[in-house]
Amino acid sequence: MLLQELQESYAARGFTVLGFPSNDFADEEPGQNAEIKRFAVSRYGVTFPMFAKIPVLGPEAHPLYKHLARESVPPRWNFHKYLVDRAGGVAAYFDSKVEPDSRDVLNAIEKQLGGDGLTAG
Repeated sequence: MLLQELQESYAARGFTVLGFPSNDFADEEPGQNAEIKRFAVSRYGVTFPMFAKIPVLGPEAHPLYKHLARESVPPRWNFHKYLVDRAGGVAAYFDSKVEPDSRDVLNAIEKQLGGDGLTAG
């Protein structure tokens, strides 16, 4: 499952994926903002908000990522995922190796949306 599929599955219940490109990981996002957005839309059909490219590590990290890192851990690679609750706190975080459709991610989203979660299996 792609992040776009999470957006489509949960948007009606108040969930939104937010994309924050960064070039902090092995120069994997060197493009300009418009180019990054075009690629995300054309390749993955992204409809969720894509923000301007920002630094996410170290002293130059954007204040949002400084907050996320203080409440959990800094991202270790691209596609690190934070689940933020309605009050702006980190409800859960997932390494980039954790797929968006993993049971852990889906259960954490369900919990934040007031669902019962998914059954194991």
